[in-house]
Amino acid sequence: MTDATNPLLQPSTLPFGLPDYPAIRPEHYLPAFQAGFEEQLREVARITMVRSMPTFENTLEALERSGELLDRVAHAFYTVSSADATPEIQEIDEQLAPLMAAHQDAITLDAQLYWRVQQVFEQRDALGLDAEQRYLVERHHREMTHAGAGLDDQAKERLTALNQKLSTLTNTFERNLLNDTNDLAVVFDTPAELDGLSTGELSAAARAATDRGLDGKLLITLPLFTGHPALAQLRVRESRRRIMAASLARGSRDNANDNRPVLLEIVRLRAERAALLGYESHAAYVTADETAGTPDAVEQMLRRLAAPSARNATAEHTALQAIVDETESTPFAVEAHDWAYYTERERTARYDIDSSALRPWFEAERVLQDGVFFAATQLYGVTFAEREDLVAYHPGTRVFEVRNDDGTPVGLYVLDLYTRDSKRGGAWMNAIVSQSRLRGTAPVVVNNLNVPLPGDGEPTLLTLDEVTTLFHEFGHALHGLFATVTYPHFAGTNVFRDFVEFPSQVNEMWILWPEVLDNYARHHETGEPLDPAIVERLRATETFDQGHATSEYLAAAWLDQAWHRVGVDAEIGDVAAFEAAALADIGLDDPAVPTRYSSTYFAHVFSGGYSAGYYSYIWSEVLDADTVDWFRENGGLTRANGDRFRGRLLGVGGSKDPLQAYRDFRGRDAEIEPLLKRRGLGG
Repeated sequence: MTDATNPLLQPSTLPFGLPDYPAIRPEHYLPAFQAGFEEQLREVARITMVRSMPTFENTLEALERSGELLDRVAHAFYTVSSADATPEIQEIDEQLAPLMAAHQDAITLDAQLYWRVQQVFEQRDALGLDAEQRYLVERHHREMTHAGAGLDDQAKERLTALNQKLSTLTNTFERNLLNDTNDLAVVFDTPAELDGLSTGELSAAARAATDRGLDGKLLITLPLFTGHPALAQLRVRESRRRIMAASLARGSRDNANDNRPVLLEIVRLRAERAALLGYESHAAYVTADETAGTPDAVEQMLRRLAAPSARNATAEHTALQAIVDETESTPFAVEAHDWAYYTERERTARYDIDSSALRPWFEAERVLQDGVFFAATQLYGVTFAEREDLVAYHPGTRVFEVRNDDGTPVGLYVLDLYTRDSKRGGAWMNAIVSQSRLRGTAPVVVNNLNVPLPGDGEPTLLTLDEVTTLFHEFGHALHGLFATVTYPHFAGTNVFRDFVEFPSQVNEMWILWPEVLDNYARHHETGEPLDPAIVERLRATETFDQGHATSEYLAAAWLDQAWHRVGVDAEIGDVAAFEAAALADIGLDDPAVPTRYSSTYFAHVFSGGYSAGYYSYIWSEVLDADTVDWFRENGGLTRANGDRFRGRLLGVGGSKDPLQAYRDFRGRDAEIEPLLKRRGLGG
């Protein structure tokens, strides 16, 4: 294949460098990756062969200039492999995983390159570097050291083998999970079995069934997490049970998609790698280069929150059981699949709010335009114009051009809202193009959600949870759009893992902010605003069911830590038994409150980037809750506040220590009391 026939081998001529996806075919990817690997290795060789002593320019800046072709190809491909993983793309991904790991190690573990970086690092005080340049030197040195660049050749050879094997296994875990999730989608024969769902939801279930060739049936697809939005509405207990059972079974059915042996091998190899690098566990290795610092610091926070959360969940369970005992003709013990349904009944009884009945006020297009975009415009002055002339990687995506209030361009925002069998579960943001002054690139970012696609002519009505997810992921998108840095290493959301969720969580605050909510929460048929009395009751429910919500999250965060605190000699044979023991250890083993992710479908940590780092959400929420207090104290949704948050936090990307950036914004370190209050945990 010649350069002329492979569109990935030349920079895109489309606005903002958006890849020309209609011209890209699956067979283009591997040759483009190979060309990218070879080009970057030549570029690094030119750095290490320089005879003059290392300088910032001939070593660090040259390293930042390297790999532009590979970055372009990788961003284009991994966007597709997560959001539209056809069998052909999955096969490429499997072939690519060990190749990418080997290439990254060839650079990170290069002894000559490390020597040059170390020389610049040792002289950094005398080089007249600006703040971003100095931090770049420090981060490259720290990351290469942390990754094993100082090991001897024999240890490096073993490390490279471990990294390649792990890259293959994590890819296998994700493929198994996607396949088993699709296979376990629950088929229903009649609408009566789904009594409680709205017309639109039934329409989406019918469409999903038809798309699978199951005409006349209804199909409930599974989200990534343990529960399911439909459980709050379904009146038929057996239907709730079937959905929950299917969700919990993923990856643990003794079939071709069984993830138990895969995750056990991942855990074992991660522990071996950590030991090779001089750490007692993978969790110790990971947290050493995060703001947390140590697994003990993580454990201290999780245990501080677990006990009061479990107590609150027990009280909530008692209240739900009372409803069942009083209202059901044949009472039964409340189980996990009953929790959401009776919680909604309790919410309705206590606050006169039926959250499922709110969906007509959350029509997706209005939420996007008059909620998500509106809040960003009010805060930051940016505007969003749909570019129907631009096509992303799937027909279901939409492309928006983002501009500052003075008309200067910011970048492109791509929205991929709906679920499909080729898309992995959950919701996420990633960059298709990263901003860099050095390379002259502007950002192109994408948000992926998994909202069921309604039938033709039916509106897309979101749940409040889906509204929250959209605002959350858009917070990541703003981080990716606003970060303005010189060096690609610091672009967008390239910050510490336990800081990256902070901006996205802050963006959730605008969901119920009066002028934002009033602008988007309009009935999709009548245009009437949401009743102010309902809004007040919604705000009053902010700590409602937080025992359950916090417990299921903390259980998953602790499970992640437990798997990754094991030493290299640990022998684990039974995944379920290990899980049960870990949850009992922290007091979060209530079967009515299952962990948000069980091990066999815990994609965040076994196929994503959150291994030993799922605690990041609650860790970042300390900063988030403290920041929300700051906005409230300083006038809320104002340009002055937005400009400060953008300039001192979002705009710096990864070019500054994140906690220092927070101090620049807040004037002090974050305090935990606002988080405890938000989650009903005292304080």
